[in-house]
Parts: sequence; structure tokens; C-alpha cells
Amino acid sequence: MNANLAAILYIVSGVLFILALRGLSSPVTSQAGNRNGMIGMAIAVLTTLATLWSQKALDPITIALILGGVAVGGTVGAVIARKVAMTSMPQLVAAFHSLVGMAACLVAVAAIYTPAAYGIVGEDGHVHLNSLIELSLGLAIGAITFTGSVIAFAKLNGNMGGAPIMLPGRHLLNIALAVGIVALVVVLVISGGAAIWAFWAIFALALILGITLIIPIGGADMPVVVSMLNSYSGWAAAALGFTLENTTLIITGALVGSSGAILSYIMCKAMNRSFISVILGGF
Repeated sequence: MNANLAAILYIVSGVLFILALRGLSSPVTSQAGNRNGMIGMAIAVLTTLATLWSQKALDPITIALILGGVAVGGTVGAVIARKVAMTSMPQLVAAFHSLVGMAACLVAVAAIYTPAAYGIVGEDGHVHLNSLIELSLGLAIGAITFTGSVIAFAKLNGNMGGAPIMLPGRHLLNIALAVGIVALVVVLVISGGAAIWAFWAIFALALILGITLIIPIGGADMPVVVSMLNSYSGWAAAALGFTLENTTLIITGALVGSSGAILSYIMCKAMNRSFISVILGGF
């Protein structure tokens, strides 16, 4: 597929995602919003496949894996969504957010282990500095989203108590984890991507941070947490969109990230709760 045509189609899908968010803002237009989102995603996926096909980057096995993944994921998602009662929708959303977070982590893993396939290797053989920062952010935010969403699901679904779990010195622990993640990102960037151990250490610390941020939050505030985790997943996608040089992923991630953050703030105001207190684990 021509690069200019692909760019236009990606922009069209981005516009459809914007219209989808606009439609979902009202029950009257929500069905139209869902349709726009589905069409936008279909255009984005088909454009990517067509581009890879024109570059002769697809073989029968790869095509089978892609189509198989789409079929299995789409079928499972459709069946679960149709069976879940509306009263259980928050935990369903939390569960799906965890998958988005893990998907972001897997993309980061693929990029760090096969950087040449993503075109992010310089002439010196090292991964580009900006790409390392982007995939590190995507990895860290994705891991936080994954474990945070799992905890949110468990609290909403009754698998664990809804009461806050207050760890001693939790704020110092969270700060230490955050500082550790930043330090490891610096190590990874300085090494040009060679320090794979730092990559996996970022992943491990971010998984722990996702847990320690969410367990001190009570069940009553979980809807706000789910919305905020939605925002996190968007920013993770946007960061990796820059690494992949994918316009649609950047647009969609920014839309989800900003709208999720705004919705969380509005919900906190309506509940007379401190926005900062909720998102920082009951600070």
C-alpha cells in the first residue's frame, strides 16, 4: 500500500475514534459512537495488514497467527461482553484494561529484543535514545495498568475485600519504586538498550507499584480508579505509538489518556474526593 494512502487512512481512523468518544458522551448517541469506534479500529487494522503485505513482510504463518489472534480475541470478548450484566460492567472494564496494559508490555518486549524489525536501531547498532525512552514509558505504564487493573477487578468482583489495605510506609515505598524505575530507565538509555536486565527490572518494579498504588484505595473509589487506569493504558499506547511510528496509536492513546484523566477528575469532584489523594493511593 502507498505510504501516503496509509497515512490518510490512519488519520481517518483517528477521526472516527474522536467521533466515537463524542458519541459515547451521551446514551442517545452511544450506539453510533460504538459503531464509529469499531469502523475506525477495522480501518486501522486492515491498513496495517495491507501495508505489511505490500512490503512483503507477511508470510502464511504470520497471517494465520494474526487472523487467529483476531478471531480468538474477538470471539472471547464478544461472548464475555454479551453475558456480563450491566451491574458488573465496571469489573469487566477493569479486566479488559489489564489486557491492554499487558499488550503494551508485550509490544515493548518485542521492540527491545528485535529493534531492527521496528526500524529503531542507529548506525552504531544501539537503539535510538528517544525510542528507548518511549518503550520504557510504555512498559512501565503498561505494567502499572496491568496489576492495578487486576486489583481493581478483584475488589469490584468481591474476590478480595473492598476495605483499604494500608501498608506501613506505603508512600515512601511508592516513591522508592518510582525513583527506582526512573533510575533504571536512565541505565537502559545510557546502555543503548544493551542492559536488558534494566528493562526487566523496570517491568518488575512497575508491576509492584501497580499493586501498592491500588490496594490502599477502598472499594467505593474503585470506579474512579478504573477510569484512571483507563487513562494510564491510553498513555502507554501513545508512548509505544511513537516507537512504532503509528499515527493511529498516538492519536487513540492520547484521546483515551486525556479523556480518562478528565473523567476521573470529574468523578472525584462529584464524590467530593481529592483527585490527587485517590490516584496516589489514598495519599
